Amino acid sequence: QKISNIPLADFRRFLEYMGCTKTSVSGGHEKWVRDGLLRPIILQTHIDPVSMIVVNSALRTLGVSRQSFFEYYYSKRAK
Repeated sequence: QKISNIPLADFRRFLEYMGCTKTSVSGGHEKWVRDGLLRPIILQTHIDPVSMIVVNSALRTLGVSRQSFFEYYYSKRAK
């Protein structure tokens, strides 16, 4: 499956589901953190949907497989 056209609101919910919290907003960028992450996840608030590059980078940072993301995403979208 291809990661594309993930709405910003949906991706924010995914980050919250993964235990991340938004710590700051500066200049159109949100900073999301969680204990155990080596670096924060940065989202551009003015780009919706979230680009494939940003989603893939966040998944690597979180240590989450694409398959796990799809299982979460499509189970939530079906409701």
